[in-house]
Amino acid sequence: MPIHDWTRVQSGLFHDFHQAWSIEIRNALNRIMPKGYYALVEQKVDGPEPDVIAVEMKKRGHAKPAGPVATMTPPQTKITARTPSDAARYARKANRISIRHPLGEVVAVIEIVSPGNKDSRNSLRSFVEKAAAFLRNGIHLLIVDLFPPSDRDPQGIHKAIWDEFADEPFELPPGKPLTLVGYQSGDEFTAHIEPVAVGDVMPDMPLYLERDLYVPVPLEATYRATWEVCPEPIRELVQPPE
Repeated sequence: MPIHDWTRVQSGLFHDFHQAWSIEIRNALNRIMPKGYYALVEQKVDGPEPDVIAVEMKKRGHAKPAGPVATMTPPQTKITARTPSDAARYARKANRISIRHPLGEVVAVIEIVSPGNKDSRNSLRSFVEKAAAFLRNGIHLLIVDLFPPSDRDPQGIHKAIWDEFADEPFELPPGKPLTLVGYQSGDEFTAHIEPVAVGDVMPDMPLYLERDLYVPVPLEATYRATWEVCPEPIRELVQPPE
């Protein structure tokens, strides 16, 4: 299922798809999560509010099996970036927020970028600060941005977030203006970046649960399932003209 051009619809219509897609991702993750981990949608946690959260149940003193899908094999994204170790160390010394849930500890979040996250300098700044806060607090992060760069993020959402930790050059490849990126928090911050474009099929992306353990989020399969029940008038707007 190719990525559609969501700039063709009003933000409220993308919000409908966004909400339905979040549910599909949550359901898919709960089929593959290792024992002791659960995915939940739009929980009111103490801290920034993500789209999907991964919660580790309160530890009960026994080891968790890895599960059939969770893996420690490094993901094969097109670009991998790491912060210098001192950048991560100083980032962790910044003000920390408490992100908790009655089931246990929030260990990872998924954010699907909406047009509203980029429609003003303040909106983008708020989103970037929220993403940086997750990483500083040891929470792994997956960002899905199906909207092209704006004047406020000319090299995409990853560059805007990465600038919070490391002043490094980064340019999106020609013809690939959209961004999927999975972040590992820990002693250093690592970004697994997959630039994509309208018409591409989305690859699975890593959602880290621990520093070296992640589950592949089936973005393409969940996007396709959401598309299949998307109202026809919306589908007609975002499909390319014949």
